[in-house]
Amino acid sequence: MRKIAISACLLGEACRYDATDNKNELLLKRLQGATLIPFCPEDFAFGSPRPTMDLIRTASGDKALSNETGEDLSPPVLDYAHSFFNAHPEIDLVIGKDRSPSCGVCSAKLYDEEKNLLSTTEAGLMIKEANKRNIPCIDAEKYGEQP
Repeated sequence: MRKIAISACLLGEACRYDATDNKNELLLKRLQGATLIPFCPEDFAFGSPRPTMDLIRTASGDKALSNETGEDLSPPVLDYAHSFFNAHPEIDLVIGKDRSPSCGVCSAKLYDEEKNLLSTTEAGLMIKEANKRNIPCIDAEKYGEQP
């Protein structure tokens, strides 16, 4: 049986920044029979609702910065990612929420420090950790396109 880590908001958990969900019934139907392991680094670290964050390219690397305060929110997200993947070494696939600065696989937006858009095809912080571990990842929207 496949073990799939999946962004919790896609399962209907109200863990988005605005305390809503992104429940995806079609995706859930396609995943029937798999063991689903939900994750949400932002909700775990900051709760819901919470201020939004963006990926920003800085001199010391790409970071998730709060749109409200400018604070670097990356450390707790990265700590969560390390702990999650250490606790679940059996994961076969990660399905992330597209465009998320934490969970987007190839659709997160990256800005420079003046908020000029640099890219719309980045991996979020949690997905970067999965990539380091060679765990296959796909955005929910892309998985939904598969027959």
